[in-house]
Amino acid sequence: MERSKSLLSVSVRCALLASAAVVASTALSSRSALAQSPSSSLPPVTVQAPDEAPRPAARPKPRAVSIGARAVRASSIGATAAPPVAGGVQSPGARAPASLTVPTTEQARREIERVPGGVALVPDTEFKNTPANTIKDALGWVPGVLIQQRWGPDARISIRGSGLSRAYGNRGINPLMDGIPISTADGLFDLFEIDPTAYRYIEVYKGANALRYGANSLGGAINFVMPTGRNSPEFEARIDGGSFGYLKSATSVGGFAGPFDWYMTMSAQREEGYREHSKTDAERLNANFGYQFSPDAETRFYLTAGRWRSEIPGEVTKDAALTTPRAANPVWVQQDQQRNIDSVRVANKTTLRFDETTVDFGAFVLERHVMHPIYQWLDFHVHDYGGFARATDDRLIGGFRNRLITGVNIQNGTIDINQYWNVGAAVKGPLAASYLWKSQNVSAYADNSFYVLPNVALVAGAQFLHAVRDQQDRFLTNGDQSGRRTYNPFSPKMGLLWDVDSTWQVYGNISRSAEVPTYDVTTFASPASTDINAQTATTYEIGTRGRRPDLTWDISLYRADIRNELQCLTSPSTPGACTIRNADRTVHQGVEAGLGVAFLKSIFAQEDRFWFNVAYTYSDFRFDGDVTWGNNQLPAVPAHWVRAEVLYKHANGFYAGPNVEWMPQAFFADNANTLTVDPYALLNFKLGYDRGTGWSGYIEARNLLDKRYISTAIAVEAATAASALFNPGMGRAVYAGLRTRW
Repeated sequence: MERSKSLLSVSVRCALLASAAVVASTALSSRSALAQSPSSSLPPVTVQAPDEAPRPAARPKPRAVSIGARAVRASSIGATAAPPVAGGVQSPGARAPASLTVPTTEQARREIERVPGGVALVPDTEFKNTPANTIKDALGWVPGVLIQQRWGPDARISIRGSGLSRAYGNRGINPLMDGIPISTADGLFDLFEIDPTAYRYIEVYKGANALRYGANSLGGAINFVMPTGRNSPEFEARIDGGSFGYLKSATSVGGFAGPFDWYMTMSAQREEGYREHSKTDAERLNANFGYQFSPDAETRFYLTAGRWRSEIPGEVTKDAALTTPRAANPVWVQQDQQRNIDSVRVANKTTLRFDETTVDFGAFVLERHVMHPIYQWLDFHVHDYGGFARATDDRLIGGFRNRLITGVNIQNGTIDINQYWNVGAAVKGPLAASYLWKSQNVSAYADNSFYVLPNVALVAGAQFLHAVRDQQDRFLTNGDQSGRRTYNPFSPKMGLLWDVDSTWQVYGNISRSAEVPTYDVTTFASPASTDINAQTATTYEIGTRGRRPDLTWDISLYRADIRNELQCLTSPSTPGACTIRNADRTVHQGVEAGLGVAFLKSIFAQEDRFWFNVAYTYSDFRFDGDVTWGNNQLPAVPAHWVRAEVLYKHANGFYAGPNVEWMPQAFFADNANTLTVDPYALLNFKLGYDRGTGWSGYIEARNLLDKRYISTAIAVEAATAASALFNPGMGRAVYAGLRTRW
């Protein structure tokens, strides 16, 4: 029987075509009435409540402008940086020349809103007044970004179903720090290096909307951007503490002198853990040093270093997760499973401006040592290196504005890995395997926006990737598992962006994406596994975003038709490990919606108000006529995910209100759709005070009703009640923090 297409599938495709026709006809008919600005001044759309307080400006404080309920610094878009001051440290009242290498928050907002697709920019004012422990504290309010906590600071992050079956680590998203890759060369990344206290803002590019950085994975890219000495406080310190032994301290300094500027932040955190055998501690350093040769030339060096020591409690059965959630898997305890990482990354980025053209180029090197006793004792060294060059040309062609971005990325690396048997209590036994993994990645991309009208842009782009995965087996007792595979995917994109007026946009796009396998599985263990193909997808997307004085919205609908989806499926015989397999045809489609509405204004004081904010993600991910699984749902992801809050905000910086996290429908843990994760709802509450300068503080309570629930599940082919696949969610917790800056 012919399978019927889902309503959302038909809606997305038809709406995409209809929107293009409506945009073209409506825009053409209203051309004379539109402003002639080449790009709108659309204010930012965020999913969380507006900032708790205005950010203090760098010395001195520039004039603030009001946009809705948020006060932001006046934009410096288009302004020419002031020339460097010769010699000496600037006086407290001196104005720092703008940085070329690192855009301000407002510049980044204007830039990201030129993308005809799902994007988000999250300023630090939305995550600094939180425990700042995990990436969920920073990005948990962005619709479409699913973050499922495993234990402590470790979590699975997925955008539009990227890497959704991962049992450990993450893939399918290109993580960047100031536009420079932080994943290993084969595409795998850990979250421990991400310190939410270290960034000025975070950019989220969903899917092929990340073409600006040459990324073309299903999940897109996340770019973590540090402050510089030109826009940071001279000194900032904070301390956070809370339940289950959580304690974190962080200190940062910044400044500038003549053409030099510097910023450095250091943090240390400890956590005993909600579960048995889940203690973690981490220390992180993030720093950058800039030199401005002239108003049109600047270079910046980056240094990041981290140390992470953690115990792993392991997955348990569904019954154990709900009845004894604080207990660890006894096998994990007996083996003393851990993840310990030391890493250092050094990078440079240089920006040159030539009239209408801006060029960015740089290089990076990463050294990482991973000591990882699990069912085997993994000991490996990662050495990655690469470079990038990107040119942005914005000029008039025949009287029409045209904006072209072209670039080249190189990311190569080796992983030297030895695997030993774990004979118990994290003791190395005999050698079990030894490999040298080599990855090569060279990509070239282009993204062009041609403004057929001052407020309507046609966008076209493409990326070509040449990737090599080479494995040299140095332990031949169990046979030679050496192998080499080359991938050459080509990914085009086309779209349309319409600035309806200065407060809202409509967009649509069609794009291709491609992902090659990572090395965290035995890719060449058998002849069959050498046939693992790159995952490819064609994605259709339409959406709108905007901001009015008391209303914000951000809505995207998408459908991705995927071929050879890379599933990471855990084997019952080796829990904690997974094997990559290509699914035949799958579909990922959904809705990403954020809404903020102000109400009950000036109730207790002038200019106070209540805000209702909601972030909703609908994910319909399923097989598409699979020989074995038919049209079953794909495992490990909820169909509906809702975060909502009512937040009172006073003009003096006080805020308070409840919020909920709600998963209203069960999801499956296996391809066979036999074992489910039950729905749940969590009640939380927060209050705080932040005027943007001096002292600030917060108190936040989570899971007030101490609900027992499952936060994440690993995926298998077919599960039973005895399958140990689940990580229990954290119980009732309270956190508090203080911060000062000047």
